[in-house]
Amino acid sequence: YQVKMICLSSAQYVLIGLNFMHVFGSDCGPAEYKKVDGQCCPMCGKGLVVRRNCTLVFSTSCIPCIRGTFMNEANGLTKCFPCSPCDPGQGMFTQTECKPTSNTVCDVLDGYYCRSYSSNSECNFAVEHTHCSPGQSTKSPGTKTTDTICEECQHGFYSQHGVNCTAWTDCAAMRRVKTEDGNSRQDVICNKVPPRSHTTLIAPILLLLLLLVAVLFCFYLARG
Repeated sequence: YQVKMICLSSAQYVLIGLNFMHVFGSDCGPAEYKKVDGQCCPMCGKGLVVRRNCTLVFSTSCIPCIRGTFMNEANGLTKCFPCSPCDPGQGMFTQTECKPTSNTVCDVLDGYYCRSYSSNSECNFAVEHTHCSPGQSTKSPGTKTTDTICEECQHGFYSQHGVNCTAWTDCAAMRRVKTEDGNSRQDVICNKVPPRSHTTLIAPILLLLLLLVAVLFCFYLARG
């Protein structure tokens, strides 16, 4: 009987020792974290952080993340992460609100493109697309990841608003006269052909009549 009791006591001490080795072992399990004293404690789940560390008697005590904070993974931390802001002044807007288990999801505003990415490849700063100047055309519109690409108008074309290059007007084809040359920013200026005045028509006739009178007068003098 005494031998049996000794064996049972030994087994209990072995189990206690094994439990002690697990709790204070050098490596904790994948769902555990290590306290300062080396004890392994169960982690808190998503949306929760540690309120009180575990003991040999009690498990880890967890509390939920407060508004404006989140925790997106199992952890042994005592504070939740602050939610990321989506600042319109930096070209961003809130696509998905922050929740206790996930951070805010931001996206780029229309008319902007991303200039800076975070470590997890999310955009955190965007700037407005470049507006092409007069004399240029938009070769490639901007996207959420790229800026606008502009190109200069070729000779014979113009652009007033930086969108498309348009060919200069052909004044002759419109039966008009060009009164001002065009450039890359403005079209040529055409005006109507001025009507011929009556003076322009009468003057040649009068000259012919005078010439005829002079010839006849000379002929008359020659015969006399």
